[in-house]
Amino acid sequence: MSGMFGIGGGSVRIPLLNLAGLPLLSAFAINLFVIPFSSGVGAFSHRKNINKKIALQMVIGGSFGSLAGAFFTGLIPTLILAIIFFSTAIITIAGVYFNKIAPKLSRKIIPSAKNIVVGSFCLNLITGMRGGSGGSLFPPFLKAMNLDIHKAIATSLFVTIFTAMAAILIYWQRGNISWLPGLSVLVGSMLGARIGSKSSLKTKPVWLEIGLSVLVVFLAALTVYKVL
Repeated sequence: MSGMFGIGGGSVRIPLLNLAGLPLLSAFAINLFVIPFSSGVGAFSHRKNINKKIALQMVIGGSFGSLAGAFFTGLIPTLILAIIFFSTAIITIAGVYFNKIAPKLSRKIIPSAKNIVVGSFCLNLITGMRGGSGGSLFPPFLKAMNLDIHKAIATSLFVTIFTAMAAILIYWQRGNISWLPGLSVLVGSMLGARIGSKSSLKTKPVWLEIGLSVLVVFLAALTVYKVL
């Protein structure tokens, strides 16, 4: 799913790891540990579609946002974290269809350096508080910035390599990483990212948008259900 939709994998991995019995903070930490590797595989497959200028701006803003979000995670109750997870899923879907929901506003958005750096910081602050690297919100954000879905996916995969590395330092220092499950997930994620990336390049944009929407909302709802 990471390679196919450019979402960094957290929207899929975190609910599945939590459902498998790992504490939510451990699921967050393992997700961040795996992202640089799985996203790197996906970004390599999508390398021709990466917008390098926008990617650099997102790395700057997103890395600082990831650090701040990861720091606050340890201070927030588990139920609140699950609600944040679900809320970001809804924002994700709104972003994917933003040009259809608010076409006039969409046309007024200018993808300036300031907008991208500030936007990336805010997105990573939010996703960092639920163990993410920004990948679940980056494709919708970039699509709202008038990039087509394939370029949005490619750029998102590249940026999440760096934003995840920034956040994992906080989780590592707190001792949240369970290494055996982490290494097991890493092997499966890298294989999956390669297969998903190749499938994505052959898939029509409309099916990518629909698939991303259904998957993210379903798994976010499962996470809230597990906490309750």
